[in-house]
Amino acid sequence: VSTQSTWDPNNHTHYFSCVLLHLFSESSTAQEIIQEQITRVLLERLIVNRPHPWGLLITFIELVKNPRYEFWKKSFIHCSSEIQRLFENVGQSCVGNVPKRPAEAPQAQPPVEGKA
Repeated sequence: VSTQSTWDPNNHTHYFSCVLLHLFSESSTAQEIIQEQITRVLLERLIVNRPHPWGLLITFIELVKNPRYEFWKKSFIHCSSEIQRLFENVGQSCVGNVPKRPAEAPQAQPPVEGKA
């Protein structure tokens, strides 16, 4: 419901943006599900056709750019490579530069029996 209140730049938009960011920042690591739900709602609104509500863009940009929220370190961002690429693409289109995912370490090949 709060994301519906973020259309125009006004006091209500600012208030609901601050509420969403506060809920995100005050959720403990054990309550990462709250952060994931906030992110999911914002993302669902961002991947639909434009125009996007002004407050939605401002809230998402603040979330991904401000190191206070540690957005790119959240486990739900990295749960699968498809999800991670989706966040990187949306972040790139909204913000411009997003942290690149670390290079994946090559997996060791299991030893072949009979060879040392």
